[in-house]
Amino acid sequence: MIKGELVHEGAAVATTTRPTQARMDPATKAIIGLLQRDGRRPYDEIADELGLTEAEVEQRVARLEDAGLLQITAVTDPLQMGFARQAMLGVTVSGVPPKVVAQAVSQIPEVSYVVLTAGGFDLLVEVIGTSDAHLLELVTRIKPLEGVTAVQPFLYLELHKQTYTWGVR
Repeated sequence: MIKGELVHEGAAVATTTRPTQARMDPATKAIIGLLQRDGRRPYDEIADELGLTEAEVEQRVARLEDAGLLQITAVTDPLQMGFARQAMLGVTVSGVPPKVVAQAVSQIPEVSYVVLTAGGFDLLVEVIGTSDAHLLELVTRIKPLEGVTAVQPFLYLELHKQTYTWGVR
């Protein structure tokens, strides 16, 4: 069963490896929104703004993190970090489940994003490299993986929008 798939009568319900999902009430959504704008914002400030206690904010954030709904991290500019090249790779798979290839590709440190897709490719894989030669080396590490039949790179030329503030209003 695929995550998010509807279950038919009599079918077993899929379970995930994540803990019970956190409550998504208006206060929790507001906490997420404030942390999306500033992930370093102190919990006491969030609590004051929302009329909660600091402990309530801390507990809600912990539940969100435990449920895999929230990850507070530093987002960097790859160019300023010395990674001059980024690309999305469209990967076509045959003979093995795409999920097997996704797991293998996910182990490569320069891979920052892997999704199974419907459409022209089985996987989309974002890679970040230091040079064109580095990107070529990454592609040549992915191509021989069992099941990979094609890798089509889409080199990023210019970033126009990147946001992490979706999901709450």
